[in-house]
Amino acid sequence: MILNQTPAFIDVAPASTEAILESISEGVFTVDRHWRITFFNRAAEALTGISREDAYGRHCSEVFRSNMCETDCALRKTLKTGKPVIGKTGYIVDDDGERTPISLSTAVLRDAAGAVVGGAETFRDLSEVEALRRELAGRYRIGDIISRSPLMDRLFRVLPAIAASPSTVLILGETGTGKELVARTIHALSPRSAAPFIALNCGALPDTLLESELFGYKAGAFTGANRDKPGRLALTNGGTLFLDEIGDISPAMQIRLLRVLEDRTYEPLGATRPAKVEARFFTATHQDLVAAMRNGTFREDLFYRINVVRVELPPLRDRREDIPLLVEYFIAHFNRLQQKSISGISAKALSLLMAHHWPGNIRELENAIERAFILCPGGQIKTAHLPEELTAGRVPAPISADAQTLHRLIEAQSIQTALEKNNYHREATAKALGIHKTTLFRRLKRLGIPFPERDGRHRPRS
Repeated sequence: MILNQTPAFIDVAPASTEAILESISEGVFTVDRHWRITFFNRAAEALTGISREDAYGRHCSEVFRSNMCETDCALRKTLKTGKPVIGKTGYIVDDDGERTPISLSTAVLRDAAGAVVGGAETFRDLSEVEALRRELAGRYRIGDIISRSPLMDRLFRVLPAIAASPSTVLILGETGTGKELVARTIHALSPRSAAPFIALNCGALPDTLLESELFGYKAGAFTGANRDKPGRLALTNGGTLFLDEIGDISPAMQIRLLRVLEDRTYEPLGATRPAKVEARFFTATHQDLVAAMRNGTFREDLFYRINVVRVELPPLRDRREDIPLLVEYFIAHFNRLQQKSISGISAKALSLLMAHHWPGNIRELENAIERAFILCPGGQIKTAHLPEELTAGRVPAPISADAQTLHRLIEAQSIQTALEKNNYHREATAKALGIHKTTLFRRLKRLGIPFPERDGRHRPRS
């Protein structure tokens, strides 16, 4: 009997079979034709937290509580088609509601005469695999924001506190740095997360349209206004209003917006009485607002109204260690979107991405990977698949010529940052990195990072 490969049938041989099934680390259970559990090994008890005495005779979905039980049962599919399912991933839920990631395989269970008497399922815990994957990725993540850059790490540390406050937020950064993504993430972490997040690009609209979109209007306010139209302020309804490119609005609109922020009231076009605003305000711009105040194009009083909590996003050229991580993310994203199977990016192509200045920042990088997907038939993205402005006359930087060298550099920088952040406390550093202390020691040795002379737990003696 072959267990590791989960065959299309398992012969019932109680004495020998049970001994083998009890000795393996994978969970195994069998069911009869009525989906009642007939066997439940020791590993299955450990993985599910349910004893075999409680499992026997119960419907398998009552015991093996998986996200696949109701709609995508692998065992049901196997009994219907007669074909095994190998390595399907999902999760099971314990009594405390905790999810455990698993990989499972199924088989038809037959008696000695070959008649179908039920089904068998093996499953293994993927928790360590998932932990290892996260460890190897070495990524910091909040919401949809991913980074291993120390510059972004500082932002990650304060983001939950910003989200918890009711204060107005000003997000600064070059075009394409992800200002709206940061705004959405703060909103998602905030007490207002159940309410709407409404975004409006102020720089893309002339005053008349911006006024209409922001404040709304009443029927009859102007020719063609046949019915009331609620503005973004009304639609926010207790949520968050994100005003992008606020540095581009006219002086007249600046005055109107200032009144909204000061009085928390506004008047739709054609209205005879003001309406109350119940919203948190986020604003963003790529403009230098301090310089704009000096030359008189942006009001000081409005600036001080929106500059309560300020978030500054670094350009991609200042967080190049994030480029391989972002490339990996975009490849996975476009694989799902376009139903392709691009395996990754070549070392030479990655080195060109690392050497590029990225004036369009993350948005430009995303566009470059999307273009590469159009030209790449499969396998790895090569230099020929990249935009011409990245490849014309460029020689890959020596540091990036070897992908392994690049990843070692990133890994070393990440560990060094964690050591400094945790005052060279070795155990705290390992915990921050999501690895065991012995793993940290091995990495320090492999990467040539000097072992800390102190562990950060004790104050130096005077």
